Amino acid sequence: MSTILQIQNISKSYGRIRALDQVSLEVPAGSIFGILGPNGSGKTTLLSIILDVLKADNGNFLWFGQPSSPTLRKKIGSLLETPNFYHYLSANNNLQITKSISGRGSKEGIDLVLKKVSLYDRRNSRFSTYSLGMKQRLAIATALLGDPQVLVLDEPTNGLDPVGIAEIRELMIELKTNGHTIIMASHLLDEVEKVCTHVAILKKGNLLTTGDVEEVLVEEDIVEISAADIQGLELIMKDYGHNIKITVQENALQLIFPKGTSRLDDINSYCFSKGITLNHLFVKKKRLEAKFFELTNN
Repeated sequence: MSTILQIQNISKSYGRIRALDQVSLEVPAGSIFGILGPNGSGKTTLLSIILDVLKADNGNFLWFGQPSSPTLRKKIGSLLETPNFYHYLSANNNLQITKSISGRGSKEGIDLVLKKVSLYDRRNSRFSTYSLGMKQRLAIATALLGDPQVLVLDEPTNGLDPVGIAEIRELMIELKTNGHTIIMASHLLDEVEKVCTHVAILKKGNLLTTGDVEEVLVEEDIVEISAADIQGLELIMKDYGHNIKITVQENALQLIFPKGTSRLDDINSYCFSKGITLNHLFVKKKRLEAKFFELTNN
């Protein structure tokens, strides 16, 4: 998989406040890359730097393997804050104004982006009649003008109700399917886990971890098992070995193995050989929320 964006040792300070400290990461092509962090972690500062809104104190970044330039910027659509739409105008007219100001897109392109964000059927409706989710989809449509390869979005679901959040989630997945790479800052951990393929977690300007979402979450194998005789199950599992930790939960045991060492067939066969039949056996994945708080609360 090729790399769309390389960030190399970027630092940025505001007076005594260190907003970013030697941050390095790579965004693969075709990914939905989530940048997570508490307030003040440097998410918006990082997005502003890669969009040439701010200048880094140190370090550099490459788009498509090259230094940023006006030509490359045409391949990147961005939404750092919600555009100021005219409430009494239609979606079509609002995008016409945005196109005229930005110089990006065409009349045919406006129809295309409205179809991409599922607003084409409501293109002639006034902005004031739109739901929260529709308004945010129109904002994303402005970033799609000119058919950029990459979208950079700051908190695209901020302020939305559950229905609006679900709409934007579906839109992100559809845009990825259609070949766009999406870089998004967010604090909604559950949504990032549902939609993102890769993630970076920041705290006070420091990069705590980055990588494929599954790799970031899985540092150990967590296996949950249960049987009618839970006490007998706990007793035999103490002799199972394999360098595991055992915790007792309500009507179940949680077995924690070093990453990549759990074998469900072996566990099942071992228990059966000891006279216990399992009625519950599966690998449990750590939630991104748990991983996030584990990293940021230290």
